[in-house]
Amino acid sequence: MTAASDWAQALSEWAIPEAILASAPEPPWGFPVEVFVDHARRMFDEGWAPTHRRVAEVMPDGGTLLDVGCGAGAASLPVVPPVGCIVAVDEEATMLDALATLATGLVPVQLVQGRWPKVANEAGHADVVVCANVLYNVADVAPFLEALTEAASERVVLELSSVHPQASLSPLWRQFWGLSRPERPSADDADAVIREVVGVVPSVQRWSRPRSYLGERGPGSVAWVRRRLCLTDSSDEAIAESLAQLPELSPAETVTLWWPGRGGRRAGAEMASEIATEMASEIATEMASEIATEVASEIATEVDTEMLAAERPPSKLQ
Repeated sequence: MTAASDWAQALSEWAIPEAILASAPEPPWGFPVEVFVDHARRMFDEGWAPTHRRVAEVMPDGGTLLDVGCGAGAASLPVVPPVGCIVAVDEEATMLDALATLATGLVPVQLVQGRWPKVANEAGHADVVVCANVLYNVADVAPFLEALTEAASERVVLELSSVHPQASLSPLWRQFWGLSRPERPSADDADAVIREVVGVVPSVQRWSRPRSYLGERGPGSVAWVRRRLCLTDSSDEAIAESLAQLPELSPAETVTLWWPGRGGRRAGAEMASEIATEMASEIATEMASEIATEVASEIATEVDTEMLAAERPPSKLQ
C-alpha cells in the first residue's frame, strides 16, 4: 500500500456511521464563518506563528502568496508585509467574503472560489503557497500536494494538527454513542505522503497553539460540539459538563512542514538545459571548424597536386 492510499484509508475510518447521521437534527460538518474570522483576528494580535515565519523568510518584498483553503485568512493576512498580494482559494463564498473584508485597505486580494486542485489553473502561480488546516479534509491527497508544489516558485508551507482535528472529541463519541474513533492519519502520515508524492524530505517544525482555534469554551462551543456529535439540544447540559473535563477542544500540538516549490526547480532545470545546449553548440561549432579546416586542407592538397601535374613536362613513355 502506498503512503497516499494509506492516508485515504485511514481518513475514511473517520466517517460517521450512517445510522448516527440519519438521526442528526442538522448536518454535522463545517464551522460558522465567525469562528474563522475570530481566529484570523487573533493571529494579528498574537504575532507570527511558525507557519507565518516559514512563509515570510522566502517571500520577496511585495510578492504573491497563494492561500489554499484560506478560511478568513489566518495563515496569510498576518504576513502582510512582506506579502504584497494574496490569491485566496476556498470552496465557500462566505469565507472568501470574510477574508476580503479583513483585507480591505491592507493588501490586494484575488478571490478564487472552488475546490483545489480543480481551480489550480485559475489560481495560477505564486512565490509561496500556504495551506493551513485543510489536509485532513482531503482523501485524494496525491494530486492535491502535486498541485500545491507546481503552483509555488519558492516554497510550499503546510500546516496541520499533529493528530486528526476531531481527536479531542473522541471521549465524547464514546460517552454519547459508544463509538470508538480512529487514531490516524496524523502529521507523520502527511510527512510520508509528501516524501512519496513530491519526492522531497520536507522540513518539519512542531509547536503548540496558545489556545484553541475554536476560541473559549462557552455556549458557542457547546452548540458546535452538539452539532458535530449529531445530538439534539436536549444534550446541551451533559455536553457542557463533559467539555469541562476535556483537556482541549482541539489538538494544541501543530506541525508545519515546508519544501521547495517546482518553480525554483524548473528554473534550475531550464538553466541547466540552456547551459547544456550552449556547451553542445560550442562543441558542434568547434567540430565543424575542425572538419572545415580538414576539408579545406584536403581540397588545397588536391588542387596543388593537379597544378603540379599540369606544369610537369609530358612523359617520354607516350
